[in-house]
Amino acid sequence: MAVAVGNVHTAPNTGRSHTVGLRTDGTVLATGWNGDGQCDVEAWSNVIGITAGWRRTLAVRVDGTALAVGRRHEGANDVQGWGELVAISAGDWHTVGLRADGTAVAAGNNRKGQCAVAGWRDVRAVAAGYLHTVGLTRGGRVIGTGNLLAGVDELPDWRDVAAVSAGSYHTVAVLHSGRVLAAGDNSRGQCGVAAWRDVMAVAAGSTHTLGLRADGTVLAVGNNDDGQCEVDSWQLSPAR
Repeated sequence: MAVAVGNVHTAPNTGRSHTVGLRTDGTVLATGWNGDGQCDVEAWSNVIGITAGWRRTLAVRVDGTALAVGRRHEGANDVQGWGELVAISAGDWHTVGLRADGTAVAAGNNRKGQCAVAGWRDVRAVAAGYLHTVGLTRGGRVIGTGNLLAGVDELPDWRDVAAVSAGSYHTVAVLHSGRVLAAGDNSRGQCGVAAWRDVMAVAAGSTHTLGLRADGTVLAVGNNDDGQCEVDSWQLSPAR
């Protein structure tokens, strides 16, 4: 079962608004604040991927089309014409979809150029942050567009990347070697990942970063004002 967390604009991955879950049978669950209808997912079926943005929820269906409910301002839910999708990612005010052919599509607020993905090719993963978007190519390179404060100008130098994640103003990647890279805003220490080893998955919150190690333990750096980095006792199933 996959889980996504909806957000306020200051917390793109760990917010307070709503939570969405994907069942193995392709149906979707949602709970939390529903002021914009972002939890109205009861009728959804044949879903293979979900993402939660600020006051909205989106999904990819088996046939490659997209579904969206919730806040429609800025055009971030204008995905009705999208097709051949394999993944989708919601930033605060924009949405990015990954097509099966390795191209990308985006909708919504573009004031920092975060939707400028039309020329992307050979992409196998996408991640939408607050005002930036990153893509991981099949060759292990990282590309990015949008707010330079999120480190997008540093990403072309990264190599041998296995996965990426986008926070509000920072970007994180895990390498096939198990090391982790980070770029962008480090005002709360959220990019302090240089010493991490044996990591298999990463997740960037608004101003903190998490890593899942091969032994199932969890690492965390960055803002801990609400206890979001208190994971020392966690023991999870290792990522595959």
